[in-house]
Amino acid sequence: MIAGLGVFFSGPGQTYSNSAFIDAYIADFGWSRSEVSGIYSAATLVAGLIMMFVGRFIDRFGPRFMMVTIGTIFAIACFWNSVVSSIWMLAIGFFLIRLLGQGSMSLIPNTLVAQWFIKKRGFAFSLMTLGSFLSAMLFPIVNTWLINTWDWRFAWQFWGILLLVIFVPIALFGVRNKPEDVGLEPDGFGAKKGQPSKPILGATSVQAATEDWTLQEARRTRAFWAILVCVGIPAMVNTGITFHIISIFGSNELSPAVAAMVLSLMAVVGIPMSFVSGFITDRIPTNYLLTAIFIIEIMLLLMLLVTNNFFMAVLFGTVWGIANGLERIALNVIWPNYFGRKYIGSINGVGVTVVVIGSSLGPLPFGVGYDFFHNYTLVLLLTIIFPAIGVISSLVAKKPDKAQLASR
Repeated sequence: MIAGLGVFFSGPGQTYSNSAFIDAYIADFGWSRSEVSGIYSAATLVAGLIMMFVGRFIDRFGPRFMMVTIGTIFAIACFWNSVVSSIWMLAIGFFLIRLLGQGSMSLIPNTLVAQWFIKKRGFAFSLMTLGSFLSAMLFPIVNTWLINTWDWRFAWQFWGILLLVIFVPIALFGVRNKPEDVGLEPDGFGAKKGQPSKPILGATSVQAATEDWTLQEARRTRAFWAILVCVGIPAMVNTGITFHIISIFGSNELSPAVAAMVLSLMAVVGIPMSFVSGFITDRIPTNYLLTAIFIIEIMLLLMLLVTNNFFMAVLFGTVWGIANGLERIALNVIWPNYFGRKYIGSINGVGVTVVVIGSSLGPLPFGVGYDFFHNYTLVLLLTIIFPAIGVISSLVAKKPDKAQLASR
């Protein structure tokens, strides 16, 4: 549950939260929308390139130390954003919240859950993902209320105070790096000495990795690179759609209110689907679930071409929520299931790096495509290429065998 709280408090660094501040920056400082958007994308890209080092720090110092440290610095970053007065201060602020919030506050909880659970890992990630969906549902609403009632500076200070008062103390006193540190085994107390643990349904197909791979060893496998492709594509596609959804719907004569409804519906549908995904990932190979996710993404892009009424918008939001609920679990579970627990911070750190970079690149093709053609038809059709590549990559991403690697 603390991991879920950590993902929830990644909110100040997420796009769904920052979007509420953009108009206030433009109104107060006179910056253009392209200036603010360009700085945001550049800051996200630089933050993504640094994320792999955060993963190594997690392996070295442990999730507890990193949660407390990152949470404290993240709070300071929120206070920094509350006092920005120039474009360069905004650039630094964007970089800090993307590195610490979107990246680090997502990576550390994922690593913590992977350390504590093996057989129940899918279900545990489902519980953690509740924090992500609740964050996506609440942050835009709360930010809008705070900005309208007080101002955008107070909104940033509000989240900085909550991080220091709520999250940091809970992480300090409630987190332990791994179950062995307190005399436990993953998933609880485990079996008694001398007795084998009871197998669960589907254990032969989804048994978590019993061997720990280093990052260097993982890089030598085809699965590692295929998974990187699989985690980068949804980040790029989803961020592109989210960033431009009001404009996409507007080009189909749907109001911004309908677009906002779709975003909320996506989060609502994603919550139960994350539990379904956790159940599935405990029973079938995760790469097959990734294949299904990319097929749904192709359907989503095609649906956007014909989403021109309220009913289709509701259907699109529902299918989008299903895809998000499935993908948030599958993309987190696959790393520890394939490569073990010991070096999961370093390995997953590379994955989060690709996710952040993908999210920084997502909005650009949609914007350029619309500027050139004054509609999104061509860019939506071309974007289908990426989930199609994802289908192939997911089929290639079969669980590696360390013995075969050693014999090469």
